[in-house]
Amino acid sequence: MTTNLATPKRALAIAAHADDIEFGCGGTFAKWARDGSEIFHLICTDGSKGSWDPTTDPARLVAMRQAEQRAAARTLGGSAEVVFLGWPDGELEPGLAQRREIARWIRTIAPDVVLGHDPWMHYRLHPDHRAAGFLVTDGVVAARDPLFLSDLGLPPHRPRTALLFEAGTIDHVEDVSATIGVKIAALLQHRSQLRSTMAIPDEETDGGPRLDAFHARVRSEAAGVGAPYGFAAGEGFKLLEL
Repeated sequence: MTTNLATPKRALAIAAHADDIEFGCGGTFAKWARDGSEIFHLICTDGSKGSWDPTTDPARLVAMRQAEQRAAARTLGGSAEVVFLGWPDGELEPGLAQRREIARWIRTIAPDVVLGHDPWMHYRLHPDHRAAGFLVTDGVVAARDPLFLSDLGLPPHRPRTALLFEAGTIDHVEDVSATIGVKIAALLQHRSQLRSTMAIPDEETDGGPRLDAFHARVRSEAAGVGAPYGFAAGEGFKLLEL
């Protein structure tokens, strides 16, 4: 087990959907941003199916989720210039064209640390999360090795570390005791997801027992991760040295 990487100069999180980064590493991103890191969000899908309401207009939902993600990125201390790749929600594939695009952004941003879904987590149900995880690992290899994708016209870049969130095996924990509140505030920017993902009904978006329960759940889960290492709140990852 390891804890608390040195604050990277730049960190790039790659996720399937808007809000996945806030759930997976929001406290870590907020901590690093507070300590001077540049943090970047890359979202693979368009989020067009992220609603339980069958009457939802997909185009309106896409615009809403992009605005929410920009607000969440600002809340964590990053730029609102989020990268949205716009692949169809629910249909993400870890193919060569997608890998090329991920590698291009890794070379462009040149992060010290890349974060993303753990694609090897047992019994992961959502196909987009599996695909996005493999795009992170495969994209890192394509970005770092000079004979891959030489036609991009970008120099290869090798991040130092990959941190995989939602990990089946946790072997690295970040202390987010000081930023767990920022993580929650960033999650609550995703107002289109409150009813479905966070079990907060519309009438309680500004206060109520379900909202209180959500706060408590996020803090309790973080406390459970952090407690073995003396942290009031932690986020757990699988760490890969690259």
